[in-house]
Amino acid sequence: MSTISMRNTALGAVGLAVVGSLVLTGCKNGDEELPAQPAASGPGSTSPTPGASASPSTGGGAAPAGAPGTAKPGQVFEIGEAAEIPYEYGDFKGSRLALTVTAIEQGTPADLEGLNLGDKANGKVPYYIRYTVKNIGTTDMSYASVGHVRGLLGDGTEAQSLAVIGKFEKCKDESMPKGFANGQTQTSCAIALAPSAQVKVAGAEYWGNPYNATSNSKGITWK
Repeated sequence: MSTISMRNTALGAVGLAVVGSLVLTGCKNGDEELPAQPAASGPGSTSPTPGASASPSTGGGAAPAGAPGTAKPGQVFEIGEAAEIPYEYGDFKGSRLALTVTAIEQGTPADLEGLNLGDKANGKVPYYIRYTVKNIGTTDMSYASVGHVRGLLGDGTEAQSLAVIGKFEKCKDESMPKGFANGQTQTSCAIALAPSAQVKVAGAEYWGNPYNATSNSKGITWK
């Protein structure tokens, strides 16, 4: 998986941007990460006008694997349908989440202007994968970060990811707030890049533990 990473100028970063374990874990093929310096957003900046948005729906339920109700590797969900997953990172082992991809919205190439991506952004179209995370376990998940969400092209291959360190108003990647206990929900967003206007980002995949345990593991997807 190829990942372009960006760092907010307010952080004063130079050189190679380190995205963190969640993004680095996904780069199994060793592709380099590309540094970029986003320009500060002006006061008149606005949210993207979606060119395409998948509508929520309520299709089939999650099949059991491990704990009752846990989504199975390779299971396919409809946009708007919740998948129950374990969350086994750091201090949050034993946590459980309901993860829902709520929409896949098409942006415009102009959204990438000012990010100093150079010719790496030529022809590419950003898509915003919007999802919600609900704590359905008994663990306080204050400040946990639920990433490992990436885009899928129409043929099922991975879309290139764009990782932002700092704030990108068009697609905010949010950590869980303080006191994120059972029943609370947080919204977040991941950025995927289509290689051209003729190719769409048609689905999304979650590939965090336990769905990335081996190179043959399958994530869970939304289409």
